[in-house]
Amino acid sequence: MPASCDQVGPSASDNLLRRIDRLNEIGVLLSAESDHQRLLEKIMNGARELTGADGGTLYQVDDAQRLRFVVVQNDTLEIRMGGDGGDKIPMAPIPLYREDGSPNDNLVAVHAAVHGETINIADAYNAKGFNFSGTRAFDARTGYRSQSFLTVPMTNQRREVIGVLQLINAKDAEGRIVAFSREDQKLAESLASQAAVAITNRQLMDELKQLLESFIDVISGAIDAKSPYTGGHCRRVPEIALMLADAVSEAEDGPFADFRLSAEERYEMKIASMMHDCGKITTPVHIVDKGTKLETIFDRIALVDAKFELARKEAEIRALRKALQQGVDVDEEALSREVERLNEEQEFVRRCNKGGEFMSEEDQERIRRIGERQIPLQGGGTLPLLSDDEVRNLNIAKGTLLPEERQIINDHIVQTIKMLRGLPFPEHLKRVPEIAGGHHEKMDGTGYPMGLTREQMSVQARILGIADIFEALTACDRPYKEGLKLSQVLRIMRAMKEERHIDGDLFDEFVRRKVYLAYARKNLDPKLIDVD
Repeated sequence: MPASCDQVGPSASDNLLRRIDRLNEIGVLLSAESDHQRLLEKIMNGARELTGADGGTLYQVDDAQRLRFVVVQNDTLEIRMGGDGGDKIPMAPIPLYREDGSPNDNLVAVHAAVHGETINIADAYNAKGFNFSGTRAFDARTGYRSQSFLTVPMTNQRREVIGVLQLINAKDAEGRIVAFSREDQKLAESLASQAAVAITNRQLMDELKQLLESFIDVISGAIDAKSPYTGGHCRRVPEIALMLADAVSEAEDGPFADFRLSAEERYEMKIASMMHDCGKITTPVHIVDKGTKLETIFDRIALVDAKFELARKEAEIRALRKALQQGVDVDEEALSREVERLNEEQEFVRRCNKGGEFMSEEDQERIRRIGERQIPLQGGGTLPLLSDDEVRNLNIAKGTLLPEERQIINDHIVQTIKMLRGLPFPEHLKRVPEIAGGHHEKMDGTGYPMGLTREQMSVQARILGIADIFEALTACDRPYKEGLKLSQVLRIMRAMKEERHIDGDLFDEFVRRKVYLAYARKNLDPKLIDVD
């Protein structure tokens, strides 16, 4: 129990030294606390411990220049409000200034905040110059007797008052209510100063954290502006990744029984998943959005259609010219056959242009034959029905991308790694480049860009790989594919597990904990959810 009066002597000196030691210990605890609400509660607990206060209130100055109640405690009345796990605080904030701009300093807490002065009152009921009507009303309702008050401004390293620490009813060793001593005041002022610095530092860290996340959102927004398809992907993958990470962290048996993500590691996972495709900002949009084989800045199927129309017109002109030269009627049957063949070939080309999972060699050969056909032109010369470049694009066997275009798409992960390695991440985010940069690697070492195996990758990177694939398979906003049903997605991913393209243990946990279903119910069209 702290000294309650200004004693002199060895026992008082020893007691003061113990309290100073405890003040230092509390200061260390405050500087180490990363959670804002726990920090506020530790400030109040520490102040009351040092001074023997029965209760207290911690206020913070908000942006509207008001004192906001953040922690309220009273042992006698068993009150615990605010802080970490306390009851909700019902009291409204107190304005620092009246409507005319004058300080509202007849209230003791406001006076301390506005003038930066500590106020030590032995008995509130006998105090002059301050309005304690609210205190008297509270006492009347509860039967409590508010007596001694120690009200300390919390001034940070910028000399800004960011809050007020108010302690009520100091108690001596026998539990009697006494005035706060000079030592109590000095200790409380020291703690308030340390607390103000700790709060400011915590707020600064939170602001830097918010700045980082806002910067990431800006990058995602830039990608989104280039392509709404990848923008949706960048927003959805973190949700899936964190859902799976949380499920794995909760595993009580199996291969992940000992795997636990700390709060910092989970945040690192969040940042990595948010930035996993930031390199796509360097990828040309006409390649990212290439929804058909002939698409560049626009879909060149329109040019091909025009050439087929030209071929039909030229066939009609040739038939008419031949009839005129020979003095006979137009061979309508032959012309009809030629036009029908052109129509069929045009429709075939249009189907091939859409891309798919497989294109047979027979279909590729037919495209080549169509490309060999020439359209005779009126002014002389010919025009190929399909150019060499059009033939090459239309004969893409899978999807819509040429090998060099696929390489440009794949290069986004190299750019992602370069961008992330160029950022000076703090220690608790050092693995962001490794986690984000590994989501296209495969467990058997055949992935890209580095050909890493399962053993060379962190669990977080493997989680991100599954999240990336699952989102891509379920996405309904891609220009080159429709969203698959959930049963199809799981079947494809099971095959990828068997081929060691994704981590089998993680996929099993993904299925066992029904992470896929929880995500699907929030994000997919109900028509695509065909499994439980």
